[in-house]
Amino acid sequence: MSADRLDEWLALLAAQHGIVDLAQLRHFGITWSTVVAQVGARRWQRVVQRVYATFTGPLPRTSRLAAALRYGGPAALLSHRTAAEQWHLVPIQDGPIHITVPYGTSAISQPGLVVVHRSRAHRHIMVPADPPLTSPADTAIDLAVEEPDAVRARRMLIVVMTGGRVRPLDVERRLEERRPRRYRRALVDAVRMVRDGVLSALEELYATDVEQAHGIPKARRQAPMIVDGVTLYEDAVYDDIGIDLTVRLDGRTHLRNDVAFRDRRRDNAAELAGRSRLVFGWRDLSADPCGAADDVVRVLRRRGWDGELIRCPRCA
Repeated sequence: MSADRLDEWLALLAAQHGIVDLAQLRHFGITWSTVVAQVGARRWQRVVQRVYATFTGPLPRTSRLAAALRYGGPAALLSHRTAAEQWHLVPIQDGPIHITVPYGTSAISQPGLVVVHRSRAHRHIMVPADPPLTSPADTAIDLAVEEPDAVRARRMLIVVMTGGRVRPLDVERRLEERRPRRYRRALVDAVRMVRDGVLSALEELYATDVEQAHGIPKARRQAPMIVDGVTLYEDAVYDDIGIDLTVRLDGRTHLRNDVAFRDRRRDNAAELAGRSRLVFGWRDLSADPCGAADDVVRVLRRRGWDGELIRCPRCA
């Protein structure tokens, strides 16, 4: 190999984290017998069909991503769970690399290694990054659509949007431009709930499984409250129906003294203002949303609300 070709070869290996495919090997004049010899001598290793690592040992994540993209072809994009990990929407975990390719591409999923998705909107979902991947909004929708049911799809989309890295407006636009293959109503509901002030999966659980499921009036979300000259925000208040009730949804483990002190001051401020307060955590609402609904309705009635509690299918 000439000096110029050697420089080109080394640059390719650096760019692709030691990964090459058969077409690239042929471009450099490397024969199939050479590939077989390198793999047989355990200097190289086969990663997936037609794709090789020019080293041995465990593959770093960057090499696994490069191998999946080389396998998918020149138009392949990182997508779904893998793109969500790249955008820092979800934690990185072990598992196959997800890619999306245009229809007509021959690549198929390889168990445990690569999951291949196909999209007719391939050109419109791509972000020309390095490595190439789907846009944050498209990634969020794809991630939610892969959930096993509509409830978990809605919850997943809310978690992603409330993390601050995906704008609800962008998701709403993409839901219109590129309609998902399932759960569309649940995903539209997720966008609406975030716009109405739902800021976490716990708040979504309260809004759906406690309020909506039991006919409780819709609370106002993220209501400002001044404590010691600082504006804090309550998760749900019922002032709009004339009831001084605050519902606080506590999804955190209070290890920091300043957070615990702030919340005690907020509790005291509510008490001094004559407000009723209820506090629920994730375990409370996920295990017994009907019990939480009973608690809320009891306080609302004590404060003058004359509505009826609706018994949901989960109610005893």
